[in-house]
Amino acid sequence: MSILRGMRVFESSAFVALPLAGMQLAQMGAEVIRFDNLGGGLDHFRRPLAPNGESLFWHGLNKGKKSFAVNLKSEQGRELVSDLITSDGEDAGLFITNLRVPGWTDYESLKKKRADLIMVTLKGDRHGGPEVDYTVNPALGIPHITGAEGSHEPVANALPAWDCVAGNMVVSSLLAAERDRFRSGRGQNVEFALKDAAAAIIGHLGMIGEATISDQQRGKSGNSVYGAYGQDFECACGGRVVVIGLTLRQWRGLLKATDKAQEIKSLEQNLGLSLDDEGHRWENRHEINNVFRSWFAERKITDFENNFNELGLTWSRFRTTKEALTEDADTFSDNPMFQKLSFEGIGEYMVPRSPLEFSNYDNLPAQKPPKLGQHTEEILADVMRLGSGEIGGLFDAGIVGSATKNL
Repeated sequence: MSILRGMRVFESSAFVALPLAGMQLAQMGAEVIRFDNLGGGLDHFRRPLAPNGESLFWHGLNKGKKSFAVNLKSEQGRELVSDLITSDGEDAGLFITNLRVPGWTDYESLKKKRADLIMVTLKGDRHGGPEVDYTVNPALGIPHITGAEGSHEPVANALPAWDCVAGNMVVSSLLAAERDRFRSGRGQNVEFALKDAAAAIIGHLGMIGEATISDQQRGKSGNSVYGAYGQDFECACGGRVVVIGLTLRQWRGLLKATDKAQEIKSLEQNLGLSLDDEGHRWENRHEINNVFRSWFAERKITDFENNFNELGLTWSRFRTTKEALTEDADTFSDNPMFQKLSFEGIGEYMVPRSPLEFSNYDNLPAQKPPKLGQHTEEILADVMRLGSGEIGGLFDAGIVGSATKNL
């Protein structure tokens, strides 16, 4: 059993946030049915690609879902989709999307068929304009505080952080609305914008207050941890590590491990302040870096990693993702969250299940994504309760398709 067993969610999505939300619900046991146009939706061939041309992006964000392939250009296909979204069942009538189409998959149209429908829509901006993570991030100023200290060009982030945040907001808002429906019987229309989600987060982190009150714009600080102490250093082996002195325990542990307490004490005397204060560590990070730099430059990572770990320091070496897969066994190969799965035409690689641990439920194992249209016949029979003749007619007319038919 799983914690969301019995819940049925329909998904119409592209990009990151919505597919991520649906996948998280599926990993907790919900039956998540995504519908795509015949031949695949916007993400079906998005990079990174496997050698056979299949999208590893699509594979990654659609694990554990069911796939319904339908001709979305046909009136009959659209009607079929709206009937599916509003189908019967106290655990159904749940719809998440960032591809809302007025007059068809908008809340007002769908609730005419099911009054207690719950729909969560992610927009680009609050006016309904288009936005993606890679436009929101520069619009809010993050690339201007990202990059090497002293540099001037903005640096975008390879991780779509706002999409990840928004995806989790979709999950939490859907579950909140479903809880309200359980208590009141009411449906719910939930809407929010990716840009607003990002703006809210930078407000929560104090960045709006800082930009308003401060006379100067926060600058770039490279790999330094803003506001406290954390820095990267190159080692004698050519590798690079980052060490963190965010808390007093972390800071004093770093001094003990490097035997630099006396030099730091002398630095404090010269500066006339205590570096036990994290703000002072931030303001004087360059002077602190000068104390530590030669220590790391004279040592290979293997010379100190065991001692750092025994002392409980907060630190890490810099790795590529390929290096992490082969070197960090605790995170990957020895981690029960991961399971090696084999994919026809692609090969074998590690796939994660949900990282969430519920005390009264076992985790679902790592799951594969569906083939496009893999569950079309099943959904028509079990959800729509159509007979074999009706289902065959839909396939023959090109209204629906499956992994083996009409695609």
